[in-house]
Amino acid sequence: MVNSRLSLPEVEALARRAHATQTDKAGQPYTVHLAAVAEGVAVRGGTDDQIAAAWLHDAVEDGALSAARLEEAPLSRAVKDMVFAMTKRTGESPESYAARILAVPGARLIKEADLAHNADPARLAVLDEPTRERLTAKYARMRELLGLGEG
Repeated sequence: MVNSRLSLPEVEALARRAHATQTDKAGQPYTVHLAAVAEGVAVRGGTDDQIAAAWLHDAVEDGALSAARLEEAPLSRAVKDMVFAMTKRTGESPESYAARILAVPGARLIKEADLAHNADPARLAVLDEPTRERLTAKYARMRELLGLGEG
């Protein structure tokens, strides 16, 4: 087989299928967030591997794909490593999570796009005040830990 890896449209289709029944905190289809993060990576000059990882960045964490299924998928090692770097672990500190992202080439750009979409004022506006304040502080702290400065 000449090209055994999934193309970007195939990765997008996989992500859309995997997250098809999920919604975000505001009740929107979760795939809207994935598309926004993938677009955010693209406009920031991300590589095809980074865009692919953006489509899949929450797949393991949200239970849409098992770690074993991701590992078996016809994706580059770099894509898998970035997705695993983006996968928060139960009880993990923000500092540990940020350190893992910084240690994996390409993952920081995906997290930057993820944070940008998560912190979008229009997206946060539909949440209740305590949730909005908690998430705003959480996203600002992660930006700080990743050396991204102000949003």
